[in-house]
Amino acid sequence: MNFKSITLVVLFSLVFGMGLVAADRLPNQTPENQVFSIDTIIDVTGMVSDSTRLSWVIASPGSIPTGILGSQQAIADISYKDSIMTNGGKLSMNKNFAFDSKNKGLGLYNIESEKVLTYASTEGAHLVGEEEYTLSVAGNWADADDQIRCVFSQVPNNVLPAFCNIVSAKSSLININSAQVSTKGQIRGVAKNAETPAELNYRIAVTPDANSGSGFAEGTVMTSFQGTVLEARGTSNETSAENTWKDTTEVTGGIKNFQKAFAYQSGFRL
Repeated sequence: MNFKSITLVVLFSLVFGMGLVAADRLPNQTPENQVFSIDTIIDVTGMVSDSTRLSWVIASPGSIPTGILGSQQAIADISYKDSIMTNGGKLSMNKNFAFDSKNKGLGLYNIESEKVLTYASTEGAHLVGEEEYTLSVAGNWADADDQIRCVFSQVPNNVLPAFCNIVSAKSSLININSAQVSTKGQIRGVAKNAETPAELNYRIAVTPDANSGSGFAEGTVMTSFQGTVLEARGTSNETSAENTWKDTTEVTGGIKNFQKAFAYQSGFRL
């Protein structure tokens, strides 16, 4: 069987700050925190079904609101899901998932997940899979004097305006016959003060299985990165800026190299 080589390498980065489009002010941790990790190693010839899901909502100050956010309140709604299924074939997979609900600074994350798998079809079997990260953060306006600030910087009117931002990164594997796949995702949604931005990072790479001998991965790979940003000014809760964006990619056939990387940060420059 002859395949057309598909090589795709894309880096996609967004950074939002005060003076640009929008910025997030993250809620802080609760007094009681949770830390857990799940490690999965699979090496099998046969049917496989593996799934991991997480849904997390946190608000501060006060409790999770049922309606309009309270004074100076911020809320983060975070979700993660990953699934792999085969109806046969040979699968080798190493997956690590870690969750930590404590406050995080720059370079640290509440959710981190990494996965490497190699799949080879036998007797017409195939692999399907999906992975998705979603970060939604909203906040009412707050007095910037309550935040830790750099002595060399100044926020106009000493106000952190209201905002409502949601971003997501998703990948899908469809009818994979042969491939090596690696993914990595990170989310920060809780921080001690407004100097620490919200952050979502995601990478996926699909390359040939070195043992297949064909030089190509075989199947369909899809990615979707998207976001919606709403920003107010001063103490108003009316929308002053709106930004919606989406990036999608789909490749099918003999894949020699497929890489997509998405990096998102949103925070106030104090």
